[in-house]
Amino acid sequence: MNLFAKTFYEYRRILKAIRLFLIISGPGIIVMLADNDAGGITTYGVTGANYGYNLIWFLVLLGPVAYYVQEMTVRLGAVTKRGHAEAIFDGFGVFWGWFSLLDLFLVDWLTLITEFIGMTAALSIFHVPPYLTVIIVCLAMGFMIIKGRYWTWEKAALFFCAINLIYIPCAFMVKPTVSEVLRQGFIPNLPGGFTNMIFFFLMANIGTTIAPWMVFFQQSAVVDKSLQEKDILWGRLDTLFGSFFTVLVAVFIIVVTGTVLKGQAIESAAQASKELMKVNKYVGTFLAIGLFDAGFLGAICISLASSWAVGEIFGWAHSLNNRIREAPWFYAIYFITLISAGLVVLIPGAPLVLITLFVQVIAVTLLPAALVFLILLLNDERIMGKFKNTLFQNIISTTIVVGIIILSTLYAISAIFPNLFK
Repeated sequence: MNLFAKTFYEYRRILKAIRLFLIISGPGIIVMLADNDAGGITTYGVTGANYGYNLIWFLVLLGPVAYYVQEMTVRLGAVTKRGHAEAIFDGFGVFWGWFSLLDLFLVDWLTLITEFIGMTAALSIFHVPPYLTVIIVCLAMGFMIIKGRYWTWEKAALFFCAINLIYIPCAFMVKPTVSEVLRQGFIPNLPGGFTNMIFFFLMANIGTTIAPWMVFFQQSAVVDKSLQEKDILWGRLDTLFGSFFTVLVAVFIIVVTGTVLKGQAIESAAQASKELMKVNKYVGTFLAIGLFDAGFLGAICISLASSWAVGEIFGWAHSLNNRIREAPWFYAIYFITLISAGLVVLIPGAPLVLITLFVQVIAVTLLPAALVFLILLLNDERIMGKFKNTLFQNIISTTIVVGIIILSTLYAISAIFPNLFK
């Protein structure tokens, strides 16, 4: 075989691999970038305003953590062909199944409220009234799931994932000092020491990078997309790409607010956007657009995670490939959670910013339970066969759970005894 033939063969092989990846990818990228939702954008923005670049190192560490957690859902979904809620019911019984489902439903609904908070706040910057934002979002999300199949929904979701990257050029536009970002951001440090406030922000950043709904969503998406065991490698690569971009976006948001707004009393991403407009109207506008997109992307995933889980438990048809008449309860749950969350945001005087930050903390507090079930399922050889967790994977996943429990405990102690860590 001559050089030309070898080159052509290699080119065809690479092209085929890229095409196959593009076909199989989706759930991992979507779940990871959707995790940079409205609550996440607010958390990153407020973190940068309070601590500058100093907590970037912590977010970088969370990237591999998110990957290892979500990679397990790819294997579990591809091997069992069941969503996470159904797997818990089958593996641990009715009590723990209902515990997990109610846990998921509560956190999902609260998180969905934060998505509407972000979207209404973002469009209010452009003088769109909140009630109109809620109506537009509900109609748009309804159109997305009623109009087609899983594949068409996924393409639309990936479009909003691409918009999520709008924060990257924003960071270059504010012209940060690269040496300062590297020196302050990538050397582990806790500015101000061990305080209740630093624990709150660490917990909030974990909660917006790794959340219970992500486990349920990605496993159900893998099943709905009909991925097989032979697709697991590509599913892992999909998740790896997603985890890289979710951390990249988070870091760039912190760079933006840490460069321009450090030391200012910023409470939300919408407020950060308004303040940034005073310095650079384009950066502020991009941040507002990104905030709406983040809320919308998070909402379309979180609402589906709940609907998929409930459908799995009750044995209802629960696929985006089903029409409304074929899966009426699946779509009913979807719209009930969506509309009720939107209505909460319209309640006069509701403490919306406080809800946004505390939802992240609640999510990370309930996260260990979801991870324990996930790890136990991945170690059941009857279920997973050759795809069960290796010793290395168990060490990593157990370390993640123990680390989150320790941090949660320290935060609780610091809240009860606020002077203990001063």
